[in-house]
Amino acid sequence: MVSAAQAKLVQSSWEKVVPIADTAADLFYGKLFELDPALRPLFPADMKEQKSKLMKLLGFAVKGLDDLDALVPSVKRLGMRHAKYYKVTTPMYDTVGAALLDALENGLGDSWDEEHKEAWAAVYSVLSKVMIEAGDESVEVGEHMQDS
Repeated sequence: MVSAAQAKLVQSSWEKVVPIADTAADLFYGKLFELDPALRPLFPADMKEQKSKLMKLLGFAVKGLDDLDALVPSVKRLGMRHAKYYKVTTPMYDTVGAALLDALENGLGDSWDEEHKEAWAAVYSVLSKVMIEAGDESVEVGEHMQDS
């Protein structure tokens, strides 16, 4: 679970990411494709819109940490879409998490420390678990309907 202190730490550090959103998105996708080049074909050639979507989504999630119960349904829908349309699998979430933490560390520089890393990792762990479970559930439902 995410503590209130961790949520506040993520939110305050996000305020420092917003002004460098383009750089943060570049760092994220650069690291993502370095860690797993097989992910590159899942994304459009022109990444401008994708990077903007990523930053908006992260901002939405960070703001939503004040009320996780209200955030979870949106995160579930996102997980279902990623599983259904993009065939995202559980191991991909680990790669995304590693790329996110790396991008934040490199983007925030001296303002990044172990406490920030732990807070962001906790948030990512909770939200990615929700996405994975929702995605697995939607895939199982789809398979069940095909078998009927």
